[in-house]
Amino acid sequence: PSGPVGIVSAAGTGLQEVCTLLAKNGVGITQGIGTGGRDLSDAVGGIMMLEGLKALQSDPDTAVIVLISKPPAEKIVRDILAQVEASHKPTIVCFMGGEELGLRERNNVRFAHTLYEAAKLATEATGSTVSRPGFLASEETISPRKGQKYLRGLFSGGTLCYEAQVVWKDSLDLPVCSNAPLPGNPKLEDAATSIGHTAVDLGEEEFTVGRPHPMIDNDLRIRRLLQEAHDPEVKIIMLDVVLGYGVHPDPASELAPAIQKAQAIARKAGRELLFVASVTGTENDPQGYEHTVLTLVDAGVIVCESNAEAARTVGFLVK
Repeated sequence: PSGPVGIVSAAGTGLQEVCTLLAKNGVGITQGIGTGGRDLSDAVGGIMMLEGLKALQSDPDTAVIVLISKPPAEKIVRDILAQVEASHKPTIVCFMGGEELGLRERNNVRFAHTLYEAAKLATEATGSTVSRPGFLASEETISPRKGQKYLRGLFSGGTLCYEAQVVWKDSLDLPVCSNAPLPGNPKLEDAATSIGHTAVDLGEEEFTVGRPHPMIDNDLRIRRLLQEAHDPEVKIIMLDVVLGYGVHPDPASELAPAIQKAQAIARKAGRELLFVASVTGTENDPQGYEHTVLTLVDAGVIVCESNAEAARTVGFLVK
């Protein structure tokens, strides 16, 4: 929906996640400007984020601004914050995993740890009420067996994979391996093979060269999901489901049978496998938010209202 919040983002699914969470709080946006992930590198210098920020600062319909990216270079952070302070408009800055940058709140600036928190702070800045996060689950309760201890995150959205790792960094005792890890976290030697706690960005080039992106084609994620189901140490599999134009017309209709097949594989081996998911979208998306959620719930998935909440739920269940 249209509304008073303007967003500039160097992360595609980050932009989608924040604006759909705003929509769930009854808040719309004026503009959603995507810069591309390389914009905040030293080589580019954040030129698109700075220009997008200036445009929103001068836009009379934009009352609150949100900036989203992975941690930029320190010089670029200084340039962006200097431009933020050139305006009196409340500005939410979400440099996920950027705690080492030493960011401090000042004047009109608030800093968000996750995409969910960015949407929450932006909602509050408009004077609207934040809906309480929660989850939907089937009535069937399953208990994993002894020896099942690891999580596996299979993501189609790179920013959602990164956000989940930010959440898990604070909540898990062991590090999470990934093909797109947080700074300081272990990188998978082979992205096709999980080790311990693992978060895989299936949208990375190693998976998408010569084939459709996993938001369009579920085949790669389904094969990886079934692969993980055979691992006796896997306790929970987390998925992100992204709705909208230009993606799969009904992702849940393909994922749900695969999830049930994975659960059957585990049960045959005397294990139970938990599934947790988030759905990035609204009821106005072509796939339909409610239809997608209920299809997953019917397959035995715990569906959370945000990717961050799903990651927190996974972290709690793992511990």
